[in-house]
Parts: sequence; structure tokens; C-alpha cells
Amino acid sequence: MDLRKPGVDVVADLLQAIAEAFPTNNFSQSLLQQYAQRGFLTKKQLEGLHSKAKKLPNAPVGKLATLEAIILKMPTRQKSALPQNIQPLYEKNVAVHLVISAILEKYPEHKQVLVLKTKNRSVLGHVFSASAI
Repeated sequence: MDLRKPGVDVVADLLQAIAEAFPTNNFSQSLLQQYAQRGFLTKKQLEGLHSKAKKLPNAPVGKLATLEAIILKMPTRQKSALPQNIQPLYEKNVAVHLVISAILEKYPEHKQVLVLKTKNRSVLGHVFSASAI
């Protein structure tokens, strides 16, 4: 499956030139294989290709400039920082626990309150914090 568009392919030309100049380099061979399979390279892979292409003795300046423009056009993904105040998602509500206990003391077979007690215990038995998710 070839995802590339027909016409001038700067990345493929540079990959071929690097593969011919450095035939034992595993990085360039890997990039060439990935580009042949997928039809594209990631931004970091293209930056590595650009640094290798600059080392070529007869590197075409126009293709290097085109590759640099392709790299600059790609988005830079950044991860956001973790929030400073991490609070648990569920906190124990003592008032609800006391009400459930009071009802169950008076009516130990109350089905709906038993269900609420089970739900309350299952949620509070596993207190999740934002860092654990």
C-alpha cells in the first residue's frame, strides 16, 4: 500500500541518497523501510533525516530546504503539565454513612438501604485520586 502522492518526492530522494552514501547505517535503512511501508515519517524521524542529509558531501541544497520546510510545517506535540493540587475523586461522606447505619439498625432487612450501603462501600473501598487514573 503506497500512501505517497506521485511526483517529486523529496524525502524518498534524500533517503535514497543517504542509503547510497552510508550503506551500513541502520538508522537510514530503517527510515527507508518505514517510509516505503507507511508513506510518511514522524517529525522526529524527519529531523534525524535532515541531520543525516546535512552530512552528505553532495547534498542538494534545495531538497534540504524543502525537507526543513516540511519539518517546520508539522505540528509540535507538547504534553501539558500535571495539575498542582491533586484531590481524590470520591471522598467519604460521614453523614450518609451514619444515616445508612441508623436505618439498618432499626430495619436490618431494608433492601434499598442495603443496596445503597453496598454502593457506598464499593465506591469508598477504592478511593481514586487523579494521579491514580
